[in-house]
Amino acid sequence: MFKKSLKVFSVGLITVMMSGLLAGCGGGSPASSSSDIKIGVIYELTGGTASFGTAAANGAKLAAKEINAKGGVLGKQIQMVVADNKSEPSESSNAMTKVISQDKVVAVTGFTVSSNAIAASTVAEDNKIPFVAAATTNPKVTLDEKTGKAKNYVFRVCFIDPFQGTVGANFILNTLKLQKAAIMVDNSSDYSKGLSKFFKEAYTKGNGTIVAEEAYLQKDQDFKTILVKIKGTNPDVIYVPGYYEEVGKIVKQARELGITAPFVGGDGWDSPKLVEIGTAAALNNTFMTNHYSVEDTSSASKAFVDAYKKEYGQVPDAMAVLGYDAMYVLIDAIKRANSAEPGKIRDALAATKEYPAVTGKISLNENHDAVKSAVILELKDGKQTYKSTVNP
Repeated sequence: MFKKSLKVFSVGLITVMMSGLLAGCGGGSPASSSSDIKIGVIYELTGGTASFGTAAANGAKLAAKEINAKGGVLGKQIQMVVADNKSEPSESSNAMTKVISQDKVVAVTGFTVSSNAIAASTVAEDNKIPFVAAATTNPKVTLDEKTGKAKNYVFRVCFIDPFQGTVGANFILNTLKLQKAAIMVDNSSDYSKGLSKFFKEAYTKGNGTIVAEEAYLQKDQDFKTILVKIKGTNPDVIYVPGYYEEVGKIVKQARELGITAPFVGGDGWDSPKLVEIGTAAALNNTFMTNHYSVEDTSSASKAFVDAYKKEYGQVPDAMAVLGYDAMYVLIDAIKRANSAEPGKIRDALAATKEYPAVTGKISLNENHDAVKSAVILELKDGKQTYKSTVNP
């Protein structure tokens, strides 16, 4: 009887010890009981859109620093787990998997490229981890194409391309008063293809005519063959919904070919690298739709610009401010949820209304997209100049 009891006791003790060992190894769901709250921060830190990702990551880091200096959230400090998606969709999925499975984050923010965010969103959904995208505008980031409904755990703090494309089309038709447009689309980019589609729909609906549509791929270097074709159609304006590296080369080569028509594009242009690549002179008479203007005179914008310049020694762009806003919106949700449990954070994010962000008040709609204004910027001698604000 004594031997039997001893055996039962030994088995029970081993079971308890093993349970403790497994818990210590980090098994199970994300932990929020430590002294820190772990937030994944995934951006394009290397690769073709590193200028975007680096600026946005800097904005996120500044936000976390400010929040921690004020005591953090729920009495805990924010611990950022930073990962590089290398400007690639496959690496984006890998980075999301790592911060969730290995680092045990309770939520993730990041991404400035739609294709990357679309790939990573599947991982966040499967693991039920809230994901706040900073600057990805293609509808497919938050929308499940199979169901036609919002992805449960994916949100964003920027406007989306149906709105951006319409803003660009109306600006060309009503402000520039140009009726014939050529389009150059990056066929390797979900962002570019989507924005091109929505621009074309709005432009033709407004009685504009598309006289040419040409395609290129990311990392292409020579665009002159395409540009010669476009020049032959004599467009009033050329719409290029691409990223800054290719756009700079396209505009520069167009001017070398004697094309003087204005160029118009989207938020993918917004990088200091654009002027370095395209040159200030070539980029005169070009315009972009964007999320924010550094010339914004609001107190929130001034405070952000001053803090960013002090921290990094440079003027922020729209990607920087969206990275900043995305971190603050996520932390606000944790605060309102009064919990670092992913499910409760997700519910609080879905209820976000009128959050006073630097880029304007943010409310998330039924598709988890931000309802907010866009700005029109003109490039003059290499500097962005504010022209107007367009409300949704």
